[in-house]
Amino acid sequence: MEETGHKDNGKSWWTWCFRAEWFTLFKIEPSRGSAVLLKVLGTEFDGVLGCDYFSAYRKYMKDFGIAVQFCLAHRIREVKFLLRLPDRATQNYAQRLLDTLRRMFRVIHRREAMTPPRFQQALERARQSVLQVGRRPSARREARNLARRFRQHGEAYFRFITTPGVEPTNNLAEQAIRFVVIDRRITQGTRSQAGRQWSERIWTVIATLTQQGRSILAYLRDAIQACLHDQPVPGLLPAGP
Repeated sequence: MEETGHKDNGKSWWTWCFRAEWFTLFKIEPSRGSAVLLKVLGTEFDGVLGCDYFSAYRKYMKDFGIAVQFCLAHRIREVKFLLRLPDRATQNYAQRLLDTLRRMFRVIHRREAMTPPRFQQALERARQSVLQVGRRPSARREARNLARRFRQHGEAYFRFITTPGVEPTNNLAEQAIRFVVIDRRITQGTRSQAGRQWSERIWTVIATLTQQGRSILAYLRDAIQACLHDQPVPGLLPAGP
């Protein structure tokens, strides 16, 4: 998941991007809060929510016991930021943490050279090493904040290790929302509910068909013809077996 700013008739709104395996859904909402997640995903969402550490995701996770994969790329950027601070103890903490993260990814890159049981054992040891180092900060506030995140939600940064199909980052959603940002700059946003609804639908169609490798023009042609002949509009999801 990802969200970005949106202008509607001069007011600040938010465009939310929900990317699943076979489709991408866009919603334009006046709120950036967890109520949007509740509205779209409901209270019984049983997947894994890939997202950054934004408070709305954490509230939704806490309120409804949702499984989350926090973006590991964001965490690595935060660690690298600590390396640039003048405090030597903080630099040492960040370097130790970065080294353990690199060792974990070296294990992942050597997966094909190991048996599945050996790979899982090595990956679990690497994960535990990251958590152990991450929870022991220096005295500086920035490092303490990072360590607190490891203590409170450390497991949620490594759910991709134990859950097949889960990505360690939310980069797929960030990539899916890029053309929406470009559209926003060109059009300067929307002006009404009809404009918001049109944007949500056309963005969803474009992103979903691109994700599936299907022709956007062919789908729009077929959808218009179906509408003109009072026939069912073709679906966006792939046909079942």
